[in-house]
Amino acid sequence: MSEKMYPIPFRSLMNWIVTEYAESGDIFGVRKKYFASGKSLPIFGERIETPFGPAAGPNSQLAQNIIASYTAGARFFEVKTVQKMDGHDLAVCVPRPCILANDEGYNQEWSTELTVPQAMNEYIKAWCALKVLSRVYGFGDPDGFVFNMSVGYDLDGIKGEKVNTYIDGMMDARKTEQFGECLAVLTELFPEEKDFIASISPRVSRSVTVSTLHGCPPQEIERIASYLITEKHLHTFVKCNPTILGYKTARTVLDSMGYDYIVFDEHHFNEDLQWADAVPMFHRLQALADQNGLEFGLKLSNTFPVDTTRNELPGNEMYMSGRALFPLTIEMCSRISRAFDGKLRISFAGGAEYFNCDKLFAAGIWPITVATTILKPGGYNRLHQMVEKVEKLPYERFSGTDSAAISALSAASHSDYHHLKPIKPLPERKSTEHVPWIDCFVAPCKGGCPISQDIPEYIELCRKGLYGPALKLITEKNALPFITGTICAHRCQNKCTRSFYDESVHIRDTKLIAAERGYSALMASIRVPERVPGKKAAIIGGGPTGIAAAYFLGRAGIDTTIFEREQKLGGVPRYVIPAFRISDEAIDKDVALMEKYHVCVKCGAPAPSVEELKKQGYTHILMATGAWKAGRLDIPGNVVGVIGWMKELKEQVKPCLSGHVVVVGAGNTAMDAARVARRMGADSSTILYRRTKKYMPADEHELQLAIDEGVQFVELAAPVKQENGVLTCEKMVLGEPDASGRRSPVPSGETFTIPCDLVVSAVGEKVDDKLMADNGIALEKKGPAFQTNVEGVWCAGDAHRGPATVVEGIADAAAFAEIVIGKPHEYEIPAAAYVTKADAAAKKGILKMAKDACCEGSRCLDCNTVCENCVDSCPNRANVSIVLADGRHQIVHIDKMCNECGNCTHFCPYASEPCHDKFTVFQTKQDMDESTNAGVLFLGGDRVLVRMADVREYDLSKPNDLPAELETLILTIRGKYSYLYQA
Repeated sequence: MSEKMYPIPFRSLMNWIVTEYAESGDIFGVRKKYFASGKSLPIFGERIETPFGPAAGPNSQLAQNIIASYTAGARFFEVKTVQKMDGHDLAVCVPRPCILANDEGYNQEWSTELTVPQAMNEYIKAWCALKVLSRVYGFGDPDGFVFNMSVGYDLDGIKGEKVNTYIDGMMDARKTEQFGECLAVLTELFPEEKDFIASISPRVSRSVTVSTLHGCPPQEIERIASYLITEKHLHTFVKCNPTILGYKTARTVLDSMGYDYIVFDEHHFNEDLQWADAVPMFHRLQALADQNGLEFGLKLSNTFPVDTTRNELPGNEMYMSGRALFPLTIEMCSRISRAFDGKLRISFAGGAEYFNCDKLFAAGIWPITVATTILKPGGYNRLHQMVEKVEKLPYERFSGTDSAAISALSAASHSDYHHLKPIKPLPERKSTEHVPWIDCFVAPCKGGCPISQDIPEYIELCRKGLYGPALKLITEKNALPFITGTICAHRCQNKCTRSFYDESVHIRDTKLIAAERGYSALMASIRVPERVPGKKAAIIGGGPTGIAAAYFLGRAGIDTTIFEREQKLGGVPRYVIPAFRISDEAIDKDVALMEKYHVCVKCGAPAPSVEELKKQGYTHILMATGAWKAGRLDIPGNVVGVIGWMKELKEQVKPCLSGHVVVVGAGNTAMDAARVARRMGADSSTILYRRTKKYMPADEHELQLAIDEGVQFVELAAPVKQENGVLTCEKMVLGEPDASGRRSPVPSGETFTIPCDLVVSAVGEKVDDKLMADNGIALEKKGPAFQTNVEGVWCAGDAHRGPATVVEGIADAAAFAEIVIGKPHEYEIPAAAYVTKADAAAKKGILKMAKDACCEGSRCLDCNTVCENCVDSCPNRANVSIVLADGRHQIVHIDKMCNECGNCTHFCPYASEPCHDKFTVFQTKQDMDESTNAGVLFLGGDRVLVRMADVREYDLSKPNDLPAELETLILTIRGKYSYLYQA
């Protein structure tokens, strides 16, 4: 495919809308439809039923984008900017992909990629369509929305024939062919509304926003605005750039909020509009607008130019938006509001979203336009929730902005979860699998779990209060629901699609709730199976891996014995991990669950050798010993290994430490050790690490807990020696990234000291290699192979991987059990664990933090039932969900509507690009020839061209070799969704 997109003819556009709405009640895939309440706000001599809409950008470029946003509740449309450079000339200057919105937003667009006449036609089409749809479908008052033009970037270009004709056509569309065509088509489709249609106002827009490129002189900005006010008699907003704050302010704010990696220099700040020039100019323009009986205000703010340094997008520069822009934009609002005593109107676009929109509106800042938030999963549907939230507030004529409220909002943004950057980089949320053409819906959380837990299913059972069945389902694959419900590394949450909304579903916490509330029912339901003859398993090591293996084997009727040198089972969680993280009672319940299957437990003595166990008749032996051996920190001084030290301290009842403790390392164990030192009386507790927090291997949650408890951090430092109450450290600098993607620390030669009486080494814990050697087991880099060189002996968990997570140990245990049993474990998922597609779809577009939810089941997006991230996140609606006869939803890509912005790629849970990798519907043979996508071109009648490995023509009325499901998809498109391709 190419980046070429082209407008849909108005008849085809309306045919799509009318057919889709009749069939499903949706419009361009938007499910959450807003029906106006009767409230409205006056602006520009018109009225808007809500203060929201799409900002000039990808969501306001095509007619279908505007219509989709209206359906969800938008009523103020800042249509995409036009300028003298347009069409092909501009499109070739925009790199592809050009949008990245998976966290803070970046883009490389600036004005319409259509020709200016095409852009005008798109806006006229949307205007006429909304006039009729609002009336016919009852969405609201046909006069309850406003179109606001956006023009740039210099006065000569604006006064030139191309843009001037556009402005005149938007102010009075009567003489345009497009307006006449729209009225004719609408009259044909809705003959009963012919009188109303004939009365549709041709005055598409009465207002304009002046969009200026960075570096535009203040005199030019004033000339443009003055011209639009006095010559065109347009209500006028001037869009300001965040650079007006000054380099120091922008750099300080972003650095303090975790955005220190965003690179920009001072040149834009020096070249752009300066505060000293801006304030007097805005006073003059306000006075000029007042003289002409027009409204004037500022649009805050434009996107923020930054350097492309991490291959985020092609090219050297991109424009930042979204949550990182909000603190800059709201500070601009604060300064402007104070400078004008709250009398200057401010329209907002700079990181507005659900969590702040009510505060903005209450402070007198409106209209509010959005881009980044509706480029994320949920898409246009997110507007509906914003409208509902603000609709509860009084709608009043603009009377000024609340400077105190805006200042408070600015100050609060610096510590607001929704705008602060997480300490650590975003985890990789994609799988390694390629998206299939058919049935691509998948729960990424399940793929992120080493044991592939049925996460959406057990969460749904918990939502329904079915805790016994939920725990039963959990324990089909997870032998340790209490341990993993408490200290699991929860990689599943890193993959959770909910993270693109607000925060991941609290999967681990939900598992623990199921364990606590379903335990009695589960224990009562367990029946011990008959013994399987001829098989006998020995497990050496009673930590999580060993307990899990014993559970899986015992459940299958395998005669199993677990050997543990300590007095109780539990391993590192019981003897090392502090009690404030996991209790003995929780561990005991998991042990009791395993013992319910009559596993023989032998504690308090070393296990027999492998040779002795074989003599005792054990056919399968699992080495499941933990990583108890301390890693070596080769420096002189008072140095102890973290495992032994924490084990000793766990036996203490009262605080027993003094002096300054430094923990070297930055994994979860290091965080535990530092927190233990604080709680056990140390004068100070410090984490020393050779990289920065961003690159620490600890989970962010554990890192944050250490920070919250007052643990100090010394970053970019390596220990040299400890003596006389101090630790000498060498300063490190970050070099190039290593194979893991983390930047390698490089010694600088500089040293410094910190107070230190004890060094705790939390680096590279190891398995006891002597035990392996004594039993003839060969070691590899991290440990022995899963199936060792000794016949009948396997290694799992730490013993196999090196220091492993609990759930990785469970995965190894399950693999071992399957070998012993001879087949995979089979089970059924209760019907109550599934949701309907309608219920799953209803959750899309709703932001809700865990603290505001009655249960996590209400936040789970049920991606295993409906994903559609690519549908939601496409501003042009080029990814479409269709329904097969059997009720399954499938995604197809509509080539003609795609400009290869790349946005859908970032939200697809697969290692794929939906715009390239989903089955594609082509409009013309040329389109198909210019693309490499698999897809179909309908030739008329039963004839189609289909590209799979190659392009072939098929007659659908005759037997063919198309895959059956692909043929069904093609027939469904032709039968029910022909509006997707009909001209």
